[in-house]
Amino acid sequence: MNLHIAKWGNSLAVRIPMEYIRRTGLKEGDTVQASLTADGAMTIRAEPWDRKAFTAELTRTRQSMKMGTSVMDELRSKARY
Repeated sequence: MNLHIAKWGNSLAVRIPMEYIRRTGLKEGDTVQASLTADGAMTIRAEPWDRKAFTAELTRTRQSMKMGTSVMDELRSKARY
C-alpha cells in the first residue's frame, strides 16, 4: 500500500489506514516505536506493555484512594448469627 506524506505543523506525518488500525488495535494517544533497518525500510510497531510503568501507575492510583471501613466488617457488626 502506498501512503501519502503530509505536513503536520513543523513535522511530516503519515496517515495510517483504518484497516491497519483495526488489525493492530491501536487507538488515538497510543505510543508506537519506529525503527530503520539497514536497507532503509521503516517499521512501526505498537509499544510493548511496560509492566513496571503499569505497576507504578497502579500504586499511585491506589495510594490516592480513600480507605473506608470493610464491607464485611460492616455487615458482620449488624448481622445476627
